Amino acid sequence: MNFDNSLTVRLASQRLTHRFLRDTRFSALAMNGTIRYGTALRLPLRDASAEVIYSSHMLEHLDRTEARIFLAECRRVLHPEGLLRLVVPDLRIRVDNYLASGDADQMISNTHLGHSRPKTWSERFRYMVVGERQHMWMYDGPSLARLVTSAGFSEPTILKPGDTTIHDPGSLDLYERAEESVYVEARRPKD
Repeated sequence: MNFDNSLTVRLASQRLTHRFLRDTRFSALAMNGTIRYGTALRLPLRDASAEVIYSSHMLEHLDRTEARIFLAECRRVLHPEGLLRLVVPDLRIRVDNYLASGDADQMISNTHLGHSRPKTWSERFRYMVVGERQHMWMYDGPSLARLVTSAGFSEPTILKPGDTTIHDPGSLDLYERAEESVYVEARRPKD
């Protein structure tokens, strides 16, 4: 199951027609139910109903409190010994690039943390409807491992692109955005 909290998926979940949605592959997947509406703060799954949760380039869009709520939701819906795989932009890569180039402006731009306030009416309206879409926090492997441990997960492992402990990853892209990402997997302990 694939969950997203975008306006496109929200409209599709309300069975609104394509006239309100841009005609894109994403909107088509939302309309046919391949991508379902859900939020990180309340996963639309039953307790202990998932074997694996895979979150890619989403956690950095949550503030620290929201990140903890999301991880608590992951614990709630994972089976005991279920696996959590998180992929986020790697702050270490950005810092190393900064140290090599000395370009602080480029580093901040690459973190997506610095952004302008909405100025025009259309920008303000979009912000009111869609909300904050920029990065709220950045992680490296050790900080992400500490976060999942503090949320009650065990055995956090920082992995190389392509590596996983998922038994049968199927068609998951285990190299997703490898040039900029860090991969951490951890388990929900037995209760």
